[in-house]
Amino acid sequence: MGYWNFQRKGTNFMNSTSLPVNYQEAKEQGIAFIRLAPDKWGKERDYLFNDKPDNKPKEDFLIGSADQYEGIVEEDFARLEADLDAAEAKGVKVILTVLSLPGDRWRQFNGNKNDDRIWEDRDYHKQSALFWKDLASRLKDHPAIAGYNLINEPHPETAAGFNDFWTQNYTEWYAKVENTAADLNVLYDEIVKAVRTVDKDTPIIVDSGLYATPWAFQYLKPIDDPNVLYAFHMYEPYEMTSQNNKKGFKYAYPGAVKVGNEQNEITFNRDALKQFLEPVTKWATDHKLPANRIIASEFGINRMVSGADQYMADLISIFNEQGWHWSFYAFREDTWDGMDYEMGSKKPDWKYWDARDKGELPVRKPSDSDNPIWNVIKNGLTK
Repeated sequence: MGYWNFQRKGTNFMNSTSLPVNYQEAKEQGIAFIRLAPDKWGKERDYLFNDKPDNKPKEDFLIGSADQYEGIVEEDFARLEADLDAAEAKGVKVILTVLSLPGDRWRQFNGNKNDDRIWEDRDYHKQSALFWKDLASRLKDHPAIAGYNLINEPHPETAAGFNDFWTQNYTEWYAKVENTAADLNVLYDEIVKAVRTVDKDTPIIVDSGLYATPWAFQYLKPIDDPNVLYAFHMYEPYEMTSQNNKKGFKYAYPGAVKVGNEQNEITFNRDALKQFLEPVTKWATDHKLPANRIIASEFGINRMVSGADQYMADLISIFNEQGWHWSFYAFREDTWDGMDYEMGSKKPDWKYWDARDKGELPVRKPSDSDNPIWNVIKNGLTK
C-alpha cells in the first residue's frame, strides 16, 4: 500500500493482445503505472464489437466461462504472467482489472447487451469471489502488481431500473436493492473477504456503480480494510466526449451540451467538471479518507473533438488539485484510435491502416509543436 502514499499517474492498456513493448514506451513517456485489462487476449476474437446476440466467445479469458467458473485457464494465466514479467523488467507497476466476471460478461463480448445475471443471482457473487481468490493466490508475490481492480465499470443499476443519474434519485433506488444481489457493496464484501484469506496486503481497487460514475459514490460503502482504494471513471458529458466521425461533432469544449433522458442543456467548463466530481470529494470527506485512496482510473475524450486538449487539461488540473491518482484512457490502443492521443487531432493516414492490416503496430511520432492534446498529457505526467 506504500506505493500509493504518493500521487501516481498512469494509463490504461486494453489491447487485443499482450504488447510488452508498450511498457518500455510508456515508461519513456513518464507513465508510472498501467491499468491492465487482458480480457481481449482470448483465442476467439472474431466476435469483437459484433452486435449479434449469439456471437459469444467460445471461452472467456482467465475465467473459462462467464456462465460457470470452474477454475483459472492455465494457458491464459501463463500469458498474463509473462506480460507482468515484462512490466516488472521495465520497472512499471500494474493494476490488474477484468472486464468480465462470472455472470457478468463484458457487453462487447455479449452482443452489445449487458449481462446482468450477477446482479440477479448471488451464486455468481460466490463464483466471482472464488475466481479472485484463485488469482490472488497466484499473483500476491508478483513484484509488478500494485493492485487488484475487482471489476471494470460494474453496473448493478442496469438490472434494477436505474439508468439516468441526471434525473433519477440514487438514494431511493439503493433503498430498494440494499442487501440483494444488485447491491454492489455486497459483491465487494464477498470478494474482498475471499481475497484476504490468501493475500493480506495487495491493494484492492473498487469501482463505483453505473459504469464507475462519480455520482454512484453516494451509495458506496467504505470497506473495512486498510488496503482498499476507490475508483471512478470520467467521460462526462458523454454526449460530448464520445463524438466521432459516425455520430458527427456537434459539441465543443467548453460549451453547452444536452444531457440525460430529458435532454437538459448544461454548460460544461472547468467549474462544471469540478462540480460534477463533487460527490467523490464529499464522500471521501464524509468518510475521512485521504486523497491517496482515490483513483480517477479512466478519463478521456475523442481526440478530434474541438477543445479536447482543454478538457484533458482541466480534468488533470482538478485531479492534481485534489491529490488523486489518475490514469488516462488510453495508451496506444490497437483496436481503436479515438483516444490514441499521440496521433493528435488528425485522422489516421494510409500508413496507419496499412500497418493495422498487416497486423503490425502503427508507428507514432508525437510532435511537440502540433499536438496540443498529447502535450497536455505529457506535461501532466512529468510535472
